[in-house]
Amino acid sequence: MIRRAKGVIFFSICAIATLIAVSLLFVIVGVIFSKGISAFSVTFLTEESKNFGQTGGIFFQILGTIILITSAGILSLPIALGTAVYQTEYLWPSFRRAASIVLYALNGVPTIIFGLFGYAVFGLLLNVGVSWVSGTFILAIMILPTLTVSIKEAIDSIPVKYRESGLSLGFSKWKLIRVIIIPHSFFGIVTGLLLGLARAAGETAAIMFTATVFSGVNVPRSFLEPITTLQTHILVLAQEALNPQARTNAWGAALALVMIVFFISIVSMFIRSRIRLEAER
Repeated sequence: MIRRAKGVIFFSICAIATLIAVSLLFVIVGVIFSKGISAFSVTFLTEESKNFGQTGGIFFQILGTIILITSAGILSLPIALGTAVYQTEYLWPSFRRAASIVLYALNGVPTIIFGLFGYAVFGLLLNVGVSWVSGTFILAIMILPTLTVSIKEAIDSIPVKYRESGLSLGFSKWKLIRVIIIPHSFFGIVTGLLLGLARAAGETAAIMFTATVFSGVNVPRSFLEPITTLQTHILVLAQEALNPQARTNAWGAALALVMIVFFISIVSMFIRSRIRLEAER
């Protein structure tokens, strides 16, 4: 009887905690949707911003966000793939845990530190200045742990019989990686990339020092030009608390950013389910 009572209490606590977490998500999304939907229109999504964002739309902010996170994903993907493969296939088992700790430590560095680091290294030391290429490098460094861990988990989920079959056929280490490891980790690679992009899409502090300006920029014409994004656009408009149109546009931009992040996250969850299906074969 006591054991059953403890089980019921534990189940109730877990259910309440889950309900609170889910409720908070729905409340946040509901508030953003209710306040931002009034700003949504075809014009708002296709026009450029005017008067420091108080009028006009968010077209170039959306475009800048996509350019920045896509470039970061392309840059970090081969590095993360190489790191995951080396960690699982070549690194001594006694050092694998140390490598994982380093990755988790990198993932825990505050984003403002990344921004200051990018400004000091790319902006001042390398004289790149505030440019979208600086922001690309910083975001690539930030999403590297997420992408590496996801690829590593996908590689670890590959059944041992696949490796044994390859070795029995006389595959070298490189051929085993090329023919078996990487193809069967495809969904994990894509999932990690999408999760990394979702995280990069929500970062503000890191790119505020390195890549973005608040107004006067459309599409960068060179690697050394700055870019405008939804994140910094929301930050600027949120400071105009006395202007109702600026507040409405800020909520509209926030809703657009949430929709982008949710879309990427949902696609990554769908692909992650394919990893389990592949692992069960």
